[in-house]
Amino acid sequence: MDIGRFTDSKTGKEIAKLLKDKDRRLLVLWAAECAERVLPCFEKQYPGDGRPRQAIEAGRAWVRGVVPMGEARKAAFAAHTAARDAGHAAAGAAARAAGHAAAAAHVAGHAAHAATYAAKSAAFAAEPAEAAKRTEAERRWQRQRLMELKIVSESAPKTNRLKI
Repeated sequence: MDIGRFTDSKTGKEIAKLLKDKDRRLLVLWAAECAERVLPCFEKQYPGDGRPRQAIEAGRAWVRGVVPMGEARKAAFAAHTAARDAGHAAAGAAARAAGHAAAAAHVAGHAAHAATYAAKSAAFAAEPAEAAKRTEAERRWQRQRLMELKIVSESAPKTNRLKI
């Protein structure tokens, strides 16, 4: 496996603080969006392997109440197996992001891991000289999107709090 070097940005620490005490459904949706942004890193290398995409979809389906948490967890485990099977750092990190996004249905803390693995995937996919810039760009997007979802969640009518 081609392991790249990853150094998180200061924005990653900001995100960790923003995640505290958030609605788990919101966190699953946010984590799914983070993972989906880097999913092409996996699908380009392994076009026939749908496990990471299925994990993202399972997390969203859990939010909608369509699948039980156990199914979301099973999809998360499958995505993590895909990550272990991957021989490419960016692809493996993308699959882990997807696995953690689905796992956030069970434990909210997995949302932060999904975002970190998405940032790692973006960094590993970049040229070494651009890795830090890609990490920071991904983390800034994650922070901005979290703020947008928070605004939607708090200002929307109770019956339509989350976009899924």
